[in-house]
Amino acid sequence: MTTDDDRDWLILLRTPDFPASRLREALVASRRAGVVLDVLRKRSLGLSDEARAWLDNPDEAMLARDLAWLAEPGHRLLRCTDEDFPPQLESIAQPPAALFVVGDASLLLRPQIAIVGSRAAAAPALANARIFADALARDGLIVTSGMADGVDGAAHEAALDAGMPTVAVVGTGPDRVYPRKHHALARRIAEHGVIVTEHAPGIGALPYHFPRRNRIIAGLSLGVLVVEAGLRSGSLITARQAGEQGREVFALPGSIHNPLSEGCHELIGEGARLVQRPAEILEALAPAARELGAELAARLALPATQASGKRSSGPFDWRADPEYRRLLDAMGYDPAPLDTLLRTTGFAPAALSSMLIMLELEGQVASLPGNRYQRLPEPPAA
Repeated sequence: MTTDDDRDWLILLRTPDFPASRLREALVASRRAGVVLDVLRKRSLGLSDEARAWLDNPDEAMLARDLAWLAEPGHRLLRCTDEDFPPQLESIAQPPAALFVVGDASLLLRPQIAIVGSRAAAAPALANARIFADALARDGLIVTSGMADGVDGAAHEAALDAGMPTVAVVGTGPDRVYPRKHHALARRIAEHGVIVTEHAPGIGALPYHFPRRNRIIAGLSLGVLVVEAGLRSGSLITARQAGEQGREVFALPGSIHNPLSEGCHELIGEGARLVQRPAEILEALAPAARELGAELAARLALPATQASGKRSSGPFDWRADPEYRRLLDAMGYDPAPLDTLLRTTGFAPAALSSMLIMLELEGQVASLPGNRYQRLPEPPAA
């Protein structure tokens, strides 16, 4: 069953030229998509003409198709404000505002190992992908990949053949399958694992979708194993994003005569762990898996509002919130750097950022170059 809130989220997620990171901050700050939607419609806030036209007159047929997809069994819009949104994604660059999910969303909270590699992998590399995926899945790690041809598909299939679930992060809408040859694999993953994407239904495969998809693969996982990759492979993007996110990066060595081993060798030269057996990965990831388990246990043990860092779910009114008043009092009316506001208010960085974006949406604060913010004067009473 879908709701008006679902419709509001879909309108926001489909708004053209509105950065996902900015949308996410606004949604976390306001807690309600309807609040953000109302504010955006009342204030242009630098939106493009296309964005304003969409917000004023969204495509109702498209929204109806989105809502129909969402109403089907096993389909879900997993929002950044939901208690079970993967905490691993909250600290990555440009975290998604929401994920379209087919299958068991709870798997996204489990410790994961990403297995990636060449689409044109040779038979030995495919065999290695299956060996590592089978062993790691049987030992309790969720195998995550991008459902691409080659290594990705082999890793997903090996986990499923072992009777274990797998996570596929795709670069299309949740109702599309790319490559087309993976329709049967997609059905198996939907039944025994989960397919996840930040793209809305109906959106096809575009080249720039896949580097963005890779940041989610890396972000969900405790580590990334690159089985085989050339020097210009997208798998190296995933591995480097994982390294930037503080995840472990593993690489299988190969023949010096194989061009598809050059990417793995370059990663090893840059500091990735050379591995030859699945047990080496399990040993390296055990501390991170325990830490993730403890974090989730603590998170789920708290009352809902405390676990997510949110206040109660009543209508948002910054004027009635003493913390917002405290922030505005600390700002004065002169431009203030973010670091200064952190010191004077004592708020956590994430909380302060959320409050500033909400006040900006409400027309109370303007963001300035140099990571500075300025309180705006109250308009005269009518």
